[in-house]
Amino acid sequence: MKYLHPAIKEGKKFLNPVPTRVGTGSIAGVLWKYITNKAETTPKKHLGPFTTNFLLYQEAPPSGLRITWLGHSSLLIEIEGLRILTDPVFSKRASFSKRIGPKRFYDTPLAVANMPTLDAVIISHDHYDHLDKQVIQQFAAIDVPFYCSLGVGQYLVHWGIRKARITEMNWMDKARIADRCEITALPARHFSGRSLFNRFETLWSSFAIKTTDHSIYYGADSGWYDGFYEIGEAFGPFDLTMLETGAYNTDWADIHMGPDNAVKAHLALKGKLMMPIHWGTFNLALHAWNEPIERLLQLAAEKNIPLFLPAPGEPTVVSNYNSHWWE
Repeated sequence: MKYLHPAIKEGKKFLNPVPTRVGTGSIAGVLWKYITNKAETTPKKHLGPFTTNFLLYQEAPPSGLRITWLGHSSLLIEIEGLRILTDPVFSKRASFSKRIGPKRFYDTPLAVANMPTLDAVIISHDHYDHLDKQVIQQFAAIDVPFYCSLGVGQYLVHWGIRKARITEMNWMDKARIADRCEITALPARHFSGRSLFNRFETLWSSFAIKTTDHSIYYGADSGWYDGFYEIGEAFGPFDLTMLETGAYNTDWADIHMGPDNAVKAHLALKGKLMMPIHWGTFNLALHAWNEPIERLLQLAAEKNIPLFLPAPGEPTVVSNYNSHWWE
């Protein structure tokens, strides 16, 4: 396989599966685009409030697969009696600061205090919109194991998670959750770093999550590359692909997909049902906040791709379903 191998480092920095640029525009040019941008990047109307009826977690989903979308890339996945939380970011801002930076369009629907018992937390990479210090600190007293990309464990330990609870994973590493679910860390085309000075020094990953009856793919952040075909061949078909569709721009084409390439990735992965993530929660790009879903609906209709579009905070059995929550 050309792409399915452990990550390679060059000095302190991890390398992408293919040559990758984080951005193509100058800082001044990007700033000018933001200043002159006319798109509705933040909703004019108030969204929500969205809440979660946590009593629903007392009954298992009949199909064995239910997901609560908590916004952006934060997902509470119920699969064959297990509960897996991905990239929990519940703070008001996806930022190093409580005062500046991208602000949530709506409050998180489910607080950590109301969460059902979790079996695992997956952290794909260390960016602020995927790794939330305030949330991690709340998990310090909750005995749940963490599975994260190489190097990310240092943050978890610093914020109170015992090292014994942390499993760092390189691409192609596998881990078992409660002996009935296997997760595999897989390559992605992205980058890492919580400042301008430590980019690429921790790893970024996507994940295949498999049980006896279900196979799903959590894409986290990635630009398009041909490795999706290899993942589809080796780990597909997938009952559900969860792929980023928001925060795209021509300057970031190597590291984010947008709806068009997300659909291409879904097909390459041999996905049956597609769920868009990484959209509709934070203002992270120049496009209108609802552009990703409107474009995805158009593409899905053209290519006959069934979509799973639950409302934020709504525990929803995975199926061909559209809540129309953004309308």
